[in-house]
Amino acid sequence: MAKYNEKNFHVDSQMRVNKIEDFLNEGEQVLWRAKPKKSAFVWSKILNMLPFALIWLAFDGTFIGLMVSNGFFSSMPVALVVFIVFFFLLHLLPFWIWLANVVTASAQHKNIEYAFTDKRIIIRTGIIIDIQNVFYMDIQSVNLKVGLVDRMMKVGDIYITTKSNTVVLWDLENPYVLVNKLQQISNNIKTDMYFPNQLRPEENKGFKTKYSQNDGQNEKPSDK
Repeated sequence: MAKYNEKNFHVDSQMRVNKIEDFLNEGEQVLWRAKPKKSAFVWSKILNMLPFALIWLAFDGTFIGLMVSNGFFSSMPVALVVFIVFFFLLHLLPFWIWLANVVTASAQHKNIEYAFTDKRIIIRTGIIIDIQNVFYMDIQSVNLKVGLVDRMMKVGDIYITTKSNTVVLWDLENPYVLVNKLQQISNNIKTDMYFPNQLRPEENKGFKTKYSQNDGQNEKPSDK
């Protein structure tokens, strides 16, 4: 049984939590790191839910305006007026959520950072810093979404699907290059884990591993 030193579990009370390096294991190397493009990130927070939030605000605002203009509040008991006010404050929750995302967009961007290491993907997010780890062995697919605004801002969102959930790397520049590199890293590490280099044959005779552009061109159609 492996022996462990209790010093491995020593907690440094002065440990920083503001850099990716603070979360690296011994010997772990960062291959790439970046933050979302700030202008694209802020605009995405503004545009996300904007039509829905404005429609919701217009609906509630019209209803409240009609009540005020018709003098409904003047004839109501104070307790009922207070109840209606709190009701509409709660009913406007979708608008408050959108407004909070817009107001805190800059603070959120400050704390967001993504890193590809030789072991995993580290995702740092949140106003209060959260850390999420995605290990290459768990990745099932890597997809890219580039919307109209993303195309204008020259960014894209990378969706990484794992065995348990999907994480998103938002508003990254050079998204096509990054997706290609991430797929390469994930594939190489999985291959090394399942079939170490020293045991890997140059060609697997169990199936055809090499193809050419001429494959199938000289085949004659069957007479069925």
